[in-house]
Order: sequence, then C-alpha cells, then structure tokens
Amino acid sequence: MARLRDIYKSKVVPELIKEFGYKNRMAVPRLEKIVVSMGVGKAVQDKKFIELAKADLTAITGQMPLVCKAKKSVSNFKVRQGQETGLKVTIRGERMFEFMDRLISLAIPRVRDFRGLSPTGFDGRSSYSMGLSEQTVFPEINMAKVEFQQGMNITFVTTAKSDEEARRMLALFGMPFRAMRTEQAEKD
Repeated sequence: MARLRDIYKSKVVPELIKEFGYKNRMAVPRLEKIVVSMGVGKAVQDKKFIELAKADLTAITGQMPLVCKAKKSVSNFKVRQGQETGLKVTIRGERMFEFMDRLISLAIPRVRDFRGLSPTGFDGRSSYSMGLSEQTVFPEINMAKVEFQQGMNITFVTTAKSDEEARRMLALFGMPFRAMRTEQAEKD
C-alpha cells in the first residue's frame, strides 16, 4: 500500500473531520486523480521531440501518455490543425499516491530556488494546478541523456467542496505551500 494512502487514512481524514466538522468519513474530501501534461512546442519542427518527451513522461508517471493534437491552425506558431503538440497522463489509484509521494518528497525539494508552492493555484472548483520548469527534478530522468529541458503542468483534482478544504487536505499530505499574504501586507 502506498505511504500517502496510509497517511490519508490515519492523519488527513481525522484532521479534516475535526477541522471542518464532517458527520461522516465518506464526506471527507479525497484526491480523485492527478493529470500531468506537457506542451511540446518543439515538436512542430521535429517529431523526435514528442518521442523524447513521451519517454520522459512515461518514466516519470509509470504509464504511457496520450498524444494531444492541435485543434486549430495557428500561423504565428507554425502549427497546423491535427499536428501533435502535447502529451497528457491521468493517474488514479495506487499509482497516483506513489507519484504524489515522489513529487512531494523527491522532486519538489530538487527545484532550484524553491520558496514554496503558490497557495493561489486553485481554480474555484477545488482543483490545484502547479507547474515545473524542467523534467530533470524527477529522479527517474537521467540528466546525461536529456537533450532538451521540458516543463510540465500537474493538476490535482479533489472532491472537496471549496478551495479552502482542498488546500488544507493537500497541506496535510505535505504539499509545501507558501504562507498566504493578507491584503494589508500586499498594500504595504
């Protein structure tokens, strides 16, 4: 069993029940899925970039990514409709908890000049999105074989009713959020 699943059952659920006053354990928010996506703009010039990004994303997430194609032609970016421009992976279940554990304990601490995750990355529907500027922060990626730096977006989809509940749940998992600044501190 994944370590974070144990933490969810033993620490997160009781803490959220105490903090938000849920009457039933089934009402406690849970992590539904994690979506990892990469926009591979360089694939427009050369197809090998999409294959390299696919290999990296497969190593990072443990499952084969879905290739995303452009929906519209955009002449400024030299993109035609139907051209392969990105990759995405949806992770659920045991693999989701293992990925999140590696992200929190191994990858995020390796980010250069890290000062905490933005607490404002919530979308109003209790999903949290964050970005990484390079794939080499994951230990599965061999830095000697990397031909180009590729960033990625990671979205955590929860069943929480509000962003505050989702933020608290992710913080209890160990997500290193920055302290929220008050409006008064921003004015000063």
